[in-house]
Amino acid sequence: MTQSIQEIQEEIVDDFAMFDDWMEKYEYLIELGRSLPIIDQKYKIDANLIKGCQSKVWLHAEKAADKIVYTADSDAIITKGIIALLLRVFSNQKPTDILNIKTDFIDKIGLKEHLSPTRANGLVSMIKKIKLYALALQANE
Repeated sequence: MTQSIQEIQEEIVDDFAMFDDWMEKYEYLIELGRSLPIIDQKYKIDANLIKGCQSKVWLHAEKAADKIVYTADSDAIITKGIIALLLRVFSNQKPTDILNIKTDFIDKIGLKEHLSPTRANGLVSMIKKIKLYALALQANE
């Protein structure tokens, strides 16, 4: 059975709680970025670029049965880790669940306060784009 978005968020909070300082948490984010499945080159197009990100972030979404599957990539290693974290939360979930969930895990792990203002804005932009895709794909149901 698929985990709920809330269960995944709680897991992420637990994962980050294992680390003592932010250098270790950054290293973990970088590892997550490295484990991000390679996005198909045909999706690395301007239409899939997230506006408001300092680095380049491509995000693609498609419907698989009643769930949305996201793929993404970034040219910056920390940003790639952040998008990997978001995909872990939102990919393979139903559009309504994606649209209705609060992303409180970001505050609980202290991510926003440890990012530069431009990266924090990028994070908000990534979540907005994920939710926009969910809205668009839900409308197609």
